[in-house]
Amino acid sequence: MNINELKTFLAIIETGSLVRASQNLNVTQSTVTARLKVLEDELGQTLINRHKSGATLTPAGVRLERYALTISDLWGQARQETALPDGMNGICNIACEPDLWPVLGERFFSYLRQNCPEVAISVWLGNQSEIADWMAGGKSDIAFTYRSAMGAREKQIELPADTLILVSTLPNSPMRFDPNYVFVEAGETFGREHAAAYADADTARLSFNSAQIGLQHLKTSGGSAYLPMRLVEHELQKGKLFKIPQAPEFKRRIYLTANTAALDAWDWFENCLSYVTTKSEINEN
Repeated sequence: MNINELKTFLAIIETGSLVRASQNLNVTQSTVTARLKVLEDELGQTLINRHKSGATLTPAGVRLERYALTISDLWGQARQETALPDGMNGICNIACEPDLWPVLGERFFSYLRQNCPEVAISVWLGNQSEIADWMAGGKSDIAFTYRSAMGAREKQIELPADTLILVSTLPNSPMRFDPNYVFVEAGETFGREHAAAYADADTARLSFNSAQIGLQHLKTSGGSAYLPMRLVEHELQKGKLFKIPQAPEFKRRIYLTANTAALDAWDWFENCLSYVTTKSEINEN
């Protein structure tokens, strides 16, 4: 089995056809057929059902798909790391939930850019499930997430928590019963604590699962919402948003997970982590 056979298998899945797979790979259909046959012979299983209307996975093909994806990703990463430009002696693959990129992920990235010019950097934004797969498969070396999840070859560090504060585009916005209140999802713990704190309040008419989208909505349409302090600090300083007095505040935990082998090779990591976690935008309440 070689990487071309796995890539061909994945191309068939993506396109749903051996013909379209050959076009995407810029090879003949007979080459696609031959590669698939070699792969099936080596595994002793039929992987693809061929139909006039296209191609579908067999149960064995379904089981192989996730391994093929992981192997393909690792091969791409290996090619990237072994073909680093002159002057580069390593790479840091960063995974980050989108809402953790502003300030937190950006500061980690900026520190590397400014202080470690010999380190190549790649950034992948994704949800918790995607990041867990990337870390498990070796596609990412380090991850910023809201969820505590650690594999056998990983180290996890709890970072200063997000402080969620109630902000509004109007300085006199009510703490309760604001008709323009927007609920921004921030995890199960926040959901329970928010429900308890506002048990007498109406259900919000609008909700978003992203703090960045929630903030953008406030900027364009007005209203109030609970958002991370680090995300709205500059808006508060400029007077474009206002913190609602007496409103309860909530905390949301943040975790940094890193591959232990990568950490052993990173002599810059402790200084970078210190730079990220001691900035006032993260710690200020």
